Amino acid sequence: MPSVSLESIAQKMRHLDIALLTTIDAAGNLNARPMSNNADVEYDGNSYYFTTEQTGLVSEVTHHPQVGLGFEGDDGLYVHVAGTAELIRDKAEFKKHWVPDLDAWFQEGSDTPGLVLVKVVAESARYWQGEDNGEWRAG
Repeated sequence: MPSVSLESIAQKMRHLDIALLTTIDAAGNLNARPMSNNADVEYDGNSYYFTTEQTGLVSEVTHHPQVGLGFEGDDGLYVHVAGTAELIRDKAEFKKHWVPDLDAWFQEGSDTPGLVLVKVVAESARYWQGEDNGEWRAG
């Protein structure tokens, strides 16, 4: 797979919102769930997803921070990002990534008790689009 820049993958990801976020549970099983990056699609190698403390996502990331993100886009575009998740509980950070659509999921907005922001820092990204493909690796 040819090596490409993060910027070239970011350009392809420009309109992708929903990812399948895959984590590892305590028994070593893979768990995936659809997550919205809240239209924060100016990809710089970091992705952000809101959840709450009591979810399996938070428990799983606490024990196994390695995660995967799978995206599907128009024109047969597929992207996979492998990275490390961090849990952020800082309300100032919440506000940087908050969009009004989130109010439907979190009734008290960025002040929702137990709110957590999951930041995924990419270590690698691959894309496939027909015969075209490429891979970026951090570092």
